[in-house]
Amino acid sequence: MNVEIITIGDELLIGQVIDTNSAWMAQELNKFGFYVYQRTAVGDSAAHIVKAINEAIKRVDIVLITGGLGPTKDDITKHTLCKYFKSKLVVNKVVLNDIKKMFKDRHRVVSPVNLKQAEVPDNCICIRNKNGTAPGMWFHHKNKIIVSMPGVPYEMKGMMTDGVLPRLKKTFITPHIVHSTILTQGIGESTLAEMIEKWEDALPPNMKLAYLPAPGMVRLRLTAIDHDKKIKGLAASQIKKLKPLISKYIYGEGDDNLPELIATLLVKKKKTLSLAESCTGGYISHLITSMPGCSAFYLGSVISYDNFIKERFLDVPAGVLKKHGAVSEETVTYMAKNIKKKFKTDYAIATSGVAGPSGGTDEKPVGLVWIGIATPTKVFAKKIQYGTDRMRNIHVFSQTALNMLRLEIESE
Repeated sequence: MNVEIITIGDELLIGQVIDTNSAWMAQELNKFGFYVYQRTAVGDSAAHIVKAINEAIKRVDIVLITGGLGPTKDDITKHTLCKYFKSKLVVNKVVLNDIKKMFKDRHRVVSPVNLKQAEVPDNCICIRNKNGTAPGMWFHHKNKIIVSMPGVPYEMKGMMTDGVLPRLKKTFITPHIVHSTILTQGIGESTLAEMIEKWEDALPPNMKLAYLPAPGMVRLRLTAIDHDKKIKGLAASQIKKLKPLISKYIYGEGDDNLPELIATLLVKKKKTLSLAESCTGGYISHLITSMPGCSAFYLGSVISYDNFIKERFLDVPAGVLKKHGAVSEETVTYMAKNIKKKFKTDYAIATSGVAGPSGGTDEKPVGLVWIGIATPTKVFAKKIQYGTDRMRNIHVFSQTALNMLRLEIESE
């Protein structure tokens, strides 16, 4: 069954609010075997909403709408749908009681504006909202299903989980959709494609491979669709054939991420980590400290952006900096070795590079980075050259450094 998601709100079109609803809905719909054919965003305009619905029902079987159900005058979705489906607004007693109870539980007085949220088109099926006052509305129209839900994410999610998805599953017989994702680092998309070309060309017709590049990584997503439950096992067998072809570049699967993988390894081995960051400016530390429980292995870092800090706090000899410069094998080796020593950790990462867009030279161009790794048994550094975009470089430098550390921990 094909689905179109329509998100409503001027705030989405001007970039004031990022549409996270569509991404979450698409993921959940896929789990139930529904295929999202298109995502459409429109402003708070009745004409635009009607046009979007008319075009959607020509393409798909199910239209899911979010946004514009609030109690204020700029929320026009309910009135637009009421007119579109040639209905009239009536008070739904179940919704009215839900609203009164919600305000009573919060020790607040219900205003007339809030009470009007209980008014819904008389030809819709009401979907209760356990997290807000605006109910969802389910319409049957020309053998199609149109569902309208609030744009507030946690309200929409509760409604989708408890009401919309179970009802859709009962209404339609859907195929099994299996997504298998392999995560790679240290190889570009085109090179990866060349390495697995024969494997990809031999995939069955009901399986499709997608390349999803991001700063410092490429995700390979194999999607398999079939009404036979065996499709999950068949997809797994294809992934089993893929892995040996690119094994040196694979660092995880599914929702794995490098900081979490490193955390698991360090905690399991009862080892610790410290960082000395220059060009990454603390971004690697941010990735690490974004995880709950990181204090079990992460002791801290020094952001040694200036050479004075490298000398004063990381004991990089002035002669080394003068002769080789901050962006050099010698400097990051000292940085990694000395932060590990000062913080008394088992492992350490050091970065020094030219993030850009300026500051590069012929000898040390923008995008050049030296990454140093200190382990319980050795210290080494690696030089890598990337592009000219500053933020992309910082992300790529950080991902590369984390993957280098992962490989070392796993090998020791």
